[in-house]
Amino acid sequence: MNEYNKISNGVKICLYLEFYHFWGGFLYKNIGTGLLSSYKNQQKSLQALGIEFSEEWSPDCDILQINTPWLKSLWLIKKAKRLGKKVVIWSHVTAEDAREVFWFNKYFFPLIKKYLTYAYGLADLVFCPSEYTKSLLVAYGLPSEKLIAQSNGVDLNLFYRDQKKREVGRAQYALDGLIVGTVGLAIPRKGIDTFLELAKKFPEHQFMWFGKIYSSLMAKPLPKNLPANVKFTGFVNDICAAFNAIDIFIFPSYEENQGMVILEAAAIGLPIIVRDIPTYQGWLRDGENCLKAKIPEEFKNCVERLASDQILKEKLTTNGKILAQQNSIDFLNKRLLAIYQNLLNK
Repeated sequence: MNEYNKISNGVKICLYLEFYHFWGGFLYKNIGTGLLSSYKNQQKSLQALGIEFSEEWSPDCDILQINTPWLKSLWLIKKAKRLGKKVVIWSHVTAEDAREVFWFNKYFFPLIKKYLTYAYGLADLVFCPSEYTKSLLVAYGLPSEKLIAQSNGVDLNLFYRDQKKREVGRAQYALDGLIVGTVGLAIPRKGIDTFLELAKKFPEHQFMWFGKIYSSLMAKPLPKNLPANVKFTGFVNDICAAFNAIDIFIFPSYEENQGMVILEAAAIGLPIIVRDIPTYQGWLRDGENCLKAKIPEEFKNCVERLASDQILKEKLTTNGKILAQQNSIDFLNKRLLAIYQNLLNK
């Protein structure tokens, strides 16, 4: 019996991710999104807390926990509420970040915003991956008292420094020397333009982008003529090996709700460069656990500093690991349990 069982026994949660089991999980294979990572983290947290959970709806559940509030999820939410059950939704999606995923999303921005406002408004509690996401939902008109900023967390058992994985990752892609890399969907919102411009400024270094590449029918395609020192791998099975193959992690995304890959890179022990955007305020500190930049020239200066200043690199690495530990799912579990208990006691 683990340390939480005495206070979590008897609670049952329906942990639901729409379409996750559809056609054997076909729609979620070879994607590697933060949504999927968060869902798996939730499973591990509930297991560690000793909370029974089901991935299918059952009327004996005390809490319905939704990850993507699409149409079937709305049906389940209304069914659960009729039975007097509590409803929790993770706000993985906002209209702001959805707008730039697929090329056509921008035309539906007002509709997406209206729909999410309605869907999140049905919940008794909405987990927001960051204070920034919480501020967006408050601006949508949702009451702040039902919104809780709760990190998606990072699984330190999956993301860690490993010399063997580094050797495997670098051998697989014939990497040598200093590698500047990132992990994420290869879509414009993630900052592909900045990544390519930066690669042109450092022809002596290799630039690696690990992550799914969508069809041109869905997202703007990559340029036909990439710089010789740039490689987009597509989906990778061993993401820990991919992280370990990198020397400097750059994440030039224009819009995020948290950016789980930042915590994952920090857990690996990589120095991190991010775009200076609102979602990082308060937890990413320039010069302490990361470097921040806005324009390509600033990104260039950040790479130069990390390539030449070992003391700065070690400082960012050390503080990044502390950040990852503070946002590990093990560290967050006690707070998560208290939130569930408080919700059920209302």
